[in-house]
Amino acid sequence: MNNKSELRIIAKSIRKNLPLDIISKKAVEQIRKCDLYKKAQNVMLYYPTKYEINLLELFNDNKNFYLPRVNGEHLDICPYKNGDKLKKSDFKILEPINNSVKCEILDLVIVPALMADSQGYRLGYGGGYYDRFLSAYPDIYSVGLAYECQVVNEVRADTWDRRLDMVITQESMYVTGTGR
Repeated sequence: MNNKSELRIIAKSIRKNLPLDIISKKAVEQIRKCDLYKKAQNVMLYYPTKYEINLLELFNDNKNFYLPRVNGEHLDICPYKNGDKLKKSDFKILEPINNSVKCEILDLVIVPALMADSQGYRLGYGGGYYDRFLSAYPDIYSVGLAYECQVVNEVRADTWDRRLDMVITQESMYVTGTGR
């Protein structure tokens, strides 16, 4: 069995050969069909890196959007709208520079996944930022976003891994049965 570090390398390699534009467009359509998204007014997205599913089109929807900013071991939540200034972080991720807000304002968080399973566990990048955030705010609904080809039977979860309410791909929505 591969450990998480090896799985991250494999997942990153696979996604480099996928048609990102087509997948991103289909993923946006899937999210817009999702009841959790339809009902949410305050949504935190991530700003995509080169090989992540690109959700920037969602910023045109009639919702309040937020982006995360790394602050030590935690995430600050900052309002974001098209055209707001961003700055490249130490992790080479574009982050907002505007002031953060209270996290409790969020209705929904959409997080990137290198791999995910239909039970709601995801393989992230290994920093634990989203798991710590979701553990601190368990009442905020969470959706993991993954490529369909990277949904696996089981992602080995550690005790600190936070189970998501749903996993969305460009093809499917997996409700995880978290009981909410």
